[in-house]
Amino acid sequence: MSAHAPIVTLTMNPALDVSSTVDRVVPEHKLRCGPSRFDPGGGGVNVSRAIRNLGGNSVAIYPLGGPTGQAYRGFLEQAGIIGRVITIAGTTRESFTVDETSTGEQYRFVLQGPTLREPEWRACLSVVADHLPVGGFLVASGSLPPGVPVDFYAMLARIAHEHDIRVVVDASGPALAAALDQGVFLIKPSRDELAGLVGADADLGVEEQVDAARAIVAAGRAEVVALTLGGAGAVLVTDEGVLRLPTPRIELASAVGAGDAFLAGLVLRLAQGRPVAEAFRTAVAAGSATAMLPATELCRAEDVARLESELAPA
Repeated sequence: MSAHAPIVTLTMNPALDVSSTVDRVVPEHKLRCGPSRFDPGGGGVNVSRAIRNLGGNSVAIYPLGGPTGQAYRGFLEQAGIIGRVITIAGTTRESFTVDETSTGEQYRFVLQGPTLREPEWRACLSVVADHLPVGGFLVASGSLPPGVPVDFYAMLARIAHEHDIRVVVDASGPALAAALDQGVFLIKPSRDELAGLVGADADLGVEEQVDAARAIVAAGRAEVVALTLGGAGAVLVTDEGVLRLPTPRIELASAVGAGDAFLAGLVLRLAQGRPVAEAFRTAVAAGSATAMLPATELCRAEDVARLESELAPA
């Protein structure tokens, strides 16, 4: 494992990802599935898994409960992730991905998370406070489960401001907006999320998205805004300017986890003290390397290295 500044990830709404295949999805019939795969999922945990695949390390913090939570913990230990678990009364959710082999279509069912009571979400805050990555990065990623206040990520940002910690928030809606009001280091909004943040129509063109990201940076709400634009590549906006990279040409297998791997590549390289342009290149390569793999598998280091070299300036 390479030396780097500390990284802590927080996943408030983890999900046990179940993935399988079926020939065709049709109503009312029993659909006989192929072999099942189980992965411990949810934004922050996926970031931690991808960081490990890239040779880095992090501490993953997450609440778990019920039998699904037990299974989740076992799978995460198998994956070699150092976890800090907050036990909750509710049962950890599952998400279910089915690939339809006859068409190549993918169906994703994401169940609602358990309701967290106030002592439970406050316990999550205290565990973060006990494991502050001073001089490093705190990556808060994914949705907030029912019961957790909408300004939860903003509370984290406040704690981080009191220490030398860069907060990365990958969330949507009011939770993201509240964090930006507090000010964070980095966000990775989708096109729709970005439009919502700047009060624009959801159908922003690429240049309008860049302008919207610039406005967020100029207002001091985030130092870095990363945009992944599908076939149009990716953009990274800072106060120093705009970096752009094309999407590497790959055979797309599954988009699950690609955004989390992008974030993992970016944060790990920054934690290693690499320049922003190099970190951005690793991020794009890690996202694409994940999209090449089926279901909920995350990037492999050798694929990332190959794609990075393809993206490097000649």
